[in-house]
Amino acid sequence: MRKLFYQQWWKWIGVIIMLYVLIAGFLVPLKPGVVNVTPDRLTGGMTTEVDIYLYNTNYSKNTSGLEAYIKLDSVNTLKASQVMIMSRKRIKAFFNPPAELPADKKFDQGTLVIVDPAEGYIVTPSAFTIVAAEERAEIGLLEWSDQIPVIKTEWKFKFPYRGILYETIRNTFFHVAIWMAMFILLMISLVYSVRYLITRDLDIDAVAASFTHVAVFFGLIGMATGSVWAKNTWGAYWTNDPKLNMSAVALMIYIAYSILRSSVSNDDRRAQLGAAYNIFAFVAMIPLIFIIPRMTSSLHPGNGGNPALGGEDLDNTLRLVFYPAIIGLTIIGAWLSTILYRIRRLQIQLIDRTL
Repeated sequence: MRKLFYQQWWKWIGVIIMLYVLIAGFLVPLKPGVVNVTPDRLTGGMTTEVDIYLYNTNYSKNTSGLEAYIKLDSVNTLKASQVMIMSRKRIKAFFNPPAELPADKKFDQGTLVIVDPAEGYIVTPSAFTIVAAEERAEIGLLEWSDQIPVIKTEWKFKFPYRGILYETIRNTFFHVAIWMAMFILLMISLVYSVRYLITRDLDIDAVAASFTHVAVFFGLIGMATGSVWAKNTWGAYWTNDPKLNMSAVALMIYIAYSILRSSVSNDDRRAQLGAAYNIFAFVAMIPLIFIIPRMTSSLHPGNGGNPALGGEDLDNTLRLVFYPAIIGLTIIGAWLSTILYRIRRLQIQLIDRTL
């Protein structure tokens, strides 16, 4: 038993990592966030009662020290004259912006900042459009000089709240991570295909084919999880998006790899064609997935100006689960590839014995 454990230690690591990803990915709560702000247009020189609808908060009548601010930039900030807690998921804030905006602007975008001594900061960029009063007033710009207090809160293992995504942000650990694992498996397959062309060893070709087939399987799962995610965030399982279309084309190119191999009966010929096609498929995938979508507008993060895997999408808490998910899925993929390779070896041995 001990010998078996030492031989399979890397597989056990993969299983343990994926158990951690599943448990943390589904059970860790989201941080509080703002779902909606009504109204989102404020006029200078007028007091406006704003309803702020929240997510995953536990405010009550006993909550003290709650404050709300509108932040235009690092200098100009306005504090709400009053904040009223209506329920766990709704508060009212009263804002009276000055008649004039800094730099004599006609309008500006304001960030909503809610300060809770217990939970910390809830920040919603561009929550308000602030419009200057039609008639100029003798109001100094110092009225925008409120300062957001600095508070220290304990770090809590919670995932960030992202508008539109809500709880589906957890799919980052599965949809995005499985595509990352797929790329790693395809890179391994590419290395073995190049090695085969140098050595002409059929065993090496079998390893390349096994990694490619598992990577394609991962790609299909990535497409399925991405479609479910798109339905929840974009309202449709599939859209005419460059990233989605190019990813589908790249995946079909790799599916053609399996069709090509199955259509050739001679082992050496199949291995040569498979290795050459595998190199072509990997080279074609790079512009299809990483270059063309970035040259056009796209809903998909990471393309058309949308950020991805940066501060806009990942925080330190997400990274604590996302990066292990990539490692764990890569190990599981390598494990499946070795199983598929052994099956191929047994089939070859069985054919040799029958001959």
